[in-house]
Amino acid sequence: MHMLAKRILYRRVAKGCSLRHFSSLPKQNQASGNSSSGGLKYSILGGLAIMAVGGTKLVQDEVGGTEGLQRTMSFYSLAIPSYVTYRAYMAMGLPDEEWDELDRTTSKKGLEKIMSLGGFYVKSGQMAANNIGNAFPKIWQNTMSVLQDECPAKSFDVVKEIIESEYGRPMEEVFAEFDELPLGAASIGQVHKATLQNGESVVVKVMYPEVENIFRGDVRTIKMFCSVAQPVHVPPLNEVEKQFMTEFDYVQEAKQMDKIRINLGKAGLAGHRKLALVPKPYMGLCTKRVLVMEELKGEKLPTALLRDAERHAAKVGMSVAKFQADESKKVRELKRKGESAQGPNEKEYDIYIKAIDGKRRASNLFAMIHNFTYGVLPGVQRKSYLTTDILPINHAKLIDDLVLLHGHEVLVDGYFNGDPHPGNILLLGAKGGKHQLGLIDYGQVKSLTTEERLHMCKLIIALAEDNKYEIIKLMKEAGFQSKTMKDDVIYKYARVSYDEDNDELTEGMHIQLYMEELQRQDPIEQLPDQYIMVGRISVMLRGFAHALRQSRSIAKAWKPIAEKVLKEEKC
Repeated sequence: MHMLAKRILYRRVAKGCSLRHFSSLPKQNQASGNSSSGGLKYSILGGLAIMAVGGTKLVQDEVGGTEGLQRTMSFYSLAIPSYVTYRAYMAMGLPDEEWDELDRTTSKKGLEKIMSLGGFYVKSGQMAANNIGNAFPKIWQNTMSVLQDECPAKSFDVVKEIIESEYGRPMEEVFAEFDELPLGAASIGQVHKATLQNGESVVVKVMYPEVENIFRGDVRTIKMFCSVAQPVHVPPLNEVEKQFMTEFDYVQEAKQMDKIRINLGKAGLAGHRKLALVPKPYMGLCTKRVLVMEELKGEKLPTALLRDAERHAAKVGMSVAKFQADESKKVRELKRKGESAQGPNEKEYDIYIKAIDGKRRASNLFAMIHNFTYGVLPGVQRKSYLTTDILPINHAKLIDDLVLLHGHEVLVDGYFNGDPHPGNILLLGAKGGKHQLGLIDYGQVKSLTTEERLHMCKLIIALAEDNKYEIIKLMKEAGFQSKTMKDDVIYKYARVSYDEDNDELTEGMHIQLYMEELQRQDPIEQLPDQYIMVGRISVMLRGFAHALRQSRSIAKAWKPIAEKVLKEEKC
């Protein structure tokens, strides 16, 4: 399998360069600050590894029979040439303009392929849209953003058939009203708004038929590729596969959602006028393929952030695409100069938002005076009032709140959502630019034992204090195993998995290339599943934070929580 893969890749590489050549590029070509093809441009390699492509030695029963084999080959036909092309671009040191054009062309083809295949590949595209692991250029994020809400939906007839099959009775006996048009469609199902017979507004998730087998084959396809091209991703993918398989039982998801709702409520973090809301499930109406929960009135976070970008772009007379491209260029330039690309902090955002709100109030006062004086005269047009919808989103507070909520889930409750990407978050309204978060989708929930939770608290504190000796000791005690157990590799793996991934830590390399280098130095062989999922949360939160120019050290943010837990539990 390895030799066949290499022969295919070698034939495709431009200018006679081999894959072996690419894997041994000198550091000056890998560093994001020293080459126009570095940084965000190298990041697509991490993206393709996560989106993945399918193996070269395909066994039908591994990928779901004939249909699975066809799906694998279909995706393989696009992704392998794309993967090799990006590797070739790395070697040639091409200018930003050519990288951007490659990103535009390839991401559009990738989106078309994902829309046609569906299944786990939709999840992969959503990872790109959400910049999971800080692994995707802005062009890829923008292209894939349609997958947040615009996945192909099934017809209402299919939905009705599933619901009635699950309930064993006409859906009209359960729902007084049921919107035939879905609120959104995702990789495993779609969501509809409905009204119960007692008049309560609810949201109904309906799972597609046969989706479990399709998902399983897709994930195995990805693992086959990574086992050849990027083995560092195989252990996380094993855990991701296990976690995704839990998504195919909505009764279990409803129980998980309710437990986290209760946990966060007891902590004063969720509920009316708190940081977040978690919907309450209607357990009596939940089945394996139908989940009914209370409706949270708000909009998907990616949609809200797009509106926010549109407002900023309009102020400077640009399209959103041009505005975002300019912002990305500014970030690259700052990094090349060795300067910080960090956005405003929470207090700076508050000052900015209050200034805009002051102008809004003054405008409304003027409008009110006009409307009650000149506005009452015949033929005089009344002035409209500005709502708080015009206020920007406080990106810094948004990230801090998400980091706090998930830190509590992991370190205090030991029961956490392993899939906290922006598509699973709602913004539920604003007062003075401050939004409440709606946390939805609990198909991937993981639990820690008390011993594991306290051990993670100790590791977080050691990381926050950069206590190298203690970090290595705790990682070994957690069950981390690599081929030769090099202390430096263990330390670096812990930092990048649970804490941060700045240029100083990664020696100027993109995080994906850095992880490949660690794997080359000392291949990772084992890490307990529960610790993999905590690392996944850290990577996902950081990727989202990077996209908003709000980079965070997860360990430093979680340190106060960890210290409080250890003090209260006398450890």
